[in-house]
Amino acid sequence: MAKGEGAESGSAAGLLPTGILQAGERPVQVKKESKKKNQLSICNKLCYAVGGAPYQVTGCALGFFLQIYLLDVAQVDPFSASIILFVGRAWDAITDPLVGFCISKSPWTRLGRLMPWIIFSTPLAIIAYFLIWFVPDFQQGQTLWYLLFYCLFETLVTCFHVPYSALTMFISTEQSERDSATAYRMTVEVLGTVLGTAIQGQIVGQAHTPCVQDANASTVALEGANRTQSATSLRETLVEGNFALFCTYTLGFRNEFQNLLLAIMFSATVTIPIWQWFLTRFGKKMAVYIGISSAVPFLILVALMESNLIVTYVVAVAAGISVAAAFLLPWSMLPDVIDDFHLKQPHIHGTEPIFFSFYVFFTKFASGVSLGISTLSLDFTGYQTRGCSQPAPVKFTLKMLVTMAPIVLILIGLLLFKLYPIDEEKRRQNKKALQALRQSTYPSTPPLLRTRCGSDSTCWKKGETPFNIAKKDFQICP
Repeated sequence: MAKGEGAESGSAAGLLPTGILQAGERPVQVKKESKKKNQLSICNKLCYAVGGAPYQVTGCALGFFLQIYLLDVAQVDPFSASIILFVGRAWDAITDPLVGFCISKSPWTRLGRLMPWIIFSTPLAIIAYFLIWFVPDFQQGQTLWYLLFYCLFETLVTCFHVPYSALTMFISTEQSERDSATAYRMTVEVLGTVLGTAIQGQIVGQAHTPCVQDANASTVALEGANRTQSATSLRETLVEGNFALFCTYTLGFRNEFQNLLLAIMFSATVTIPIWQWFLTRFGKKMAVYIGISSAVPFLILVALMESNLIVTYVVAVAAGISVAAAFLLPWSMLPDVIDDFHLKQPHIHGTEPIFFSFYVFFTKFASGVSLGISTLSLDFTGYQTRGCSQPAPVKFTLKMLVTMAPIVLILIGLLLFKLYPIDEEKRRQNKKALQALRQSTYPSTPPLLRTRCGSDSTCWKKGETPFNIAKKDFQICP
């Protein structure tokens, strides 16, 4: 035995709940698993990562185009379009925890628990997505048509994305391999966003309605405009968001928004592999502190300096570096949280989809809250629709929303992050404990095992079942 190996085994056994050991049974000494067995090839990681691209591309398409399409192509009135978008997004947020719960309660099959959801939801999601962009011949009931298929698509894409995300826990038992696969996935997803930004964002940029010089002219123009003009003005207000409004009115770069957004996402794509290397070298908590806070100096620079296009592009690239960390690190840390939960609650199984779905839910919830607060703030300070310029209070509010508000939230988030208990030492301890748990779950000899209830005749060899399934769920095959 190599020096220190016995100490590692004892440490791991000490972390195991005593309930998983039989009376009088000594903790099983942890054997080092074969690296080759648990190592994923580059092809494996790329195949897994490609699955994230459609989710981002379709999400980007809906974000950029759906409102324009409903108002200008389908000729849905603005009020009905607002109802479709609001109800659809609210339903999208609600379905995440619901689908996660349903997946956790679904039975194991020959394809596993997650793959059936992915396989059967994909073709239906494609059909629903096509019908969103289809204009029916009838006028009555168009609102119901688009609301139905928008909500249906969001449900189906959630049935795909939640189990797809949860697959991270099952593609390997090695933490480093899961982290690497997550980095591949985040790179492909950001590339999907870049693709949507480069193509769809440029198209949106071409659909620009001329601004009007003052509030009175704006009122007259809106009253005398036809339906398409009114719809386009509403689109400009709602689609672009705080960053676009800040570039347009505060910085004065009306025609640079799409290019700045592209610079942010391209920078994020390039730096995700760098952050993956950083977190493996210095740890995830250190990566969070440096990655998330790296944008603060540049945000302060934007807040204090006058409008400058070169400085704005520099800040956009720097923001992309921080965006890459925000993309990668939470998804990379979530499997560590699930591992820690399984060690503390070894007899609770199938919780992976619930963890992933609730993470997505709270992300969407926070996005919705921030959008609502920012919209109310702009309305309170006198935002003028389609104005060539905005009042000074609006410009100041936009600057605060884009610079000071993120800085304050970053600092609060980093202070709260100090309470996060899983550091690199804890991760190493959990890794050893999970190895010990797998060793104690399976017999020391390699007979076949099958499910205890006998409802599935599929047999697995030792070590081939998901590591978080407790010993009591298996029996020796006759």
